[in-house]
Amino acid sequence: MIFGLHLLAEDLKSVMASIDSFAFFRFFYALNCVNSKFWMSFSLFTIHLLIFAALNSTMLIQVVKSKIHRVRVTQAELNYIGSITIDERLMQAANIIEGERVQIVNINNGERLETYVIKGDYNSGTICLNGPAARRVSVNDKIIIIGYGFMDFEEAKSFKPCLVFPDEETNSID
Repeated sequence: MIFGLHLLAEDLKSVMASIDSFAFFRFFYALNCVNSKFWMSFSLFTIHLLIFAALNSTMLIQVVKSKIHRVRVTQAELNYIGSITIDERLMQAANIIEGERVQIVNINNGERLETYVIKGDYNSGTICLNGPAARRVSVNDKIIIIGYGFMDFEEAKSFKPCLVFPDEETNSID
């Protein structure tokens, strides 16, 4: 653990200068594997994000990057590991990727939850809440699916999210 902290303090700026941000997060993931007891009490991603922001002297804020507005729930599968299955075409239109963390807002009952995305069949209209989330929706409920991203404060001022407004009955887009 001490070696990991020393590396953070001494070599982080030179590491950052020579690698891109994706490699930066892989570097810290590897460090986490070596020093898992130290990192276990923190959100690993939050720690990385704070260090990345501090090194770049920027303030990162979380903003809406993607939104599928008023889509109809077609299935709710309680006996599944968990997640939301989304039609691949809707995912592409909204710039959402498989495995991405999303917030689900149920318009019918006001419930809000977070889960991750599983890719559904292309152009199928599938919106399926899986696992425990299935208890928080009913088939035919209207929901909003929101993906968030972190970005520089100044960039966020001019950023435009991907907004998708599918047909509320068929979940299709033009």
